[in-house]
Amino acid sequence: MPTIQARHALTGRGADLSVPLALSWENELITQASTAPLQPDAPRRLIIPAFANAHDHARPLALSSFGAAFMPLETWLPRSMLATPPDAYLAALAPLARAARSGCGSIMVHYTRPSGKLSPVDEAREVARAARDIGVRIAYAPAIRDQNPIVYGDEASLLAGLSPEAAKIVKETYCRPPLTVDALIDMTDEIAEAIAGPIIDVQYGPAAVQWCSHELLVRVAERSAQTGRRVHMHLLETPYQRHWADRTFPQGIVTYLKDIGLLSPRLTLAHCIHTRPDELDMIAEAGASIVTNSSSNMHLRSGIGPIAEARRRGCRIAIGMDGLAFDEDDDMVRETRIANALHGGLGFDESWNRTEFLLESVAHGRRSTGAPGTGALATGEPADFIVIDHEALDRDRIMEVDPIDLLFARATAAHIEEVVVAGRSIVKNGRVLGVDLPAAEDELRARYRQQAGRFAELDAAWPQIEKALEGWFRDHAGCC
Repeated sequence: MPTIQARHALTGRGADLSVPLALSWENELITQASTAPLQPDAPRRLIIPAFANAHDHARPLALSSFGAAFMPLETWLPRSMLATPPDAYLAALAPLARAARSGCGSIMVHYTRPSGKLSPVDEAREVARAARDIGVRIAYAPAIRDQNPIVYGDEASLLAGLSPEAAKIVKETYCRPPLTVDALIDMTDEIAEAIAGPIIDVQYGPAAVQWCSHELLVRVAERSAQTGRRVHMHLLETPYQRHWADRTFPQGIVTYLKDIGLLSPRLTLAHCIHTRPDELDMIAEAGASIVTNSSSNMHLRSGIGPIAEARRRGCRIAIGMDGLAFDEDDDMVRETRIANALHGGLGFDESWNRTEFLLESVAHGRRSTGAPGTGALATGEPADFIVIDHEALDRDRIMEVDPIDLLFARATAAHIEEVVVAGRSIVKNGRVLGVDLPAAEDELRARYRQQAGRFAELDAAWPQIEKALEGWFRDHAGCC
């Protein structure tokens, strides 16, 4: 039976500060978590629950490498077509391994950019294979959509403003006929039958209200209620989406979700940057979860979001990287610190205790990703935890300082000694044990370079397309 000792740990049992801990586990579960004082020579370690990356898209490489830096979402998404994966397995392996290296025990994969080389079920099998090889838990939600492929409305005026050649590229690249509602729903159910298992949850993944027809959203709500399967979607990420929602749903977009039965404890909403107080109250009352994605929101200039207010009103708050961490390195440690720095308080008014924030975000993130337990380091809970090198974290050693303060002040993935998920060590000293991450990334880069000509026409027409997209949103949104 493996055992580890540490001078400091966050057990998750109450609002405890760091305490000494001796932890034992067997058959994927913690069998003993003793907080009795340890020997004076116990290792200078900090043990915390494994992070839950509650909103991500498993993007293979940084999108800035494809010319998509500092764009608003409305042009960034079309530009991301250039990053279409060359291989489904490698494209999932790299980001999932990077997330695991940064301490993620569970990861939401809202799959929005398939390779196009496999059927949806076979593509999902490859993502699941990558997760199993790494040993990380995932929730897989194929992003489904059936309207507004390029703008939030009729694209005719956009196409009319382009040259015939550029308009042809846009229509062929983005405006293909969608699958039927039945096919989209059945696809998710078929994927669940193919890959769901002990470390893999499958969820319905409507991309967002603006990208899904009323019929599709109603069917998702009905099927979720029938099966108990969770639902994962974006909501109110940008000011343009806020304007579209207000124009389309005068009764309120969150009221609409409630009316069709989609607003429930099974629902996770990513971003919610432009939600209003009454909408936050409805989300809280329904028991739905909100995932904040601080770095992505800043990269895409989408806004900051009322996260502290959402928590104050009773919303469950989780943290996600959205495939766009601050340094484009999938570092969940830094992402958690950034979320706290942005929303943790103003002056002497603190939004939350940092320990509580970390433990809550893990618990709510696990719930959103379908991972078992709360993340607490307690007997009977899943053995999912991170070992942090306190010696390196406390680099100056001037005086005794709360390691949680140091964690939120300076920690990164580089301070992680080990990551254990379901009782299995999957990362040690910066190396992902089950796979060769550097080799996978090198192979991905090579394959991307080989297929660079695949989107040469789109890239050549991009300046014209980008200008037309900006003009459309400025004309139709009436803001920004």
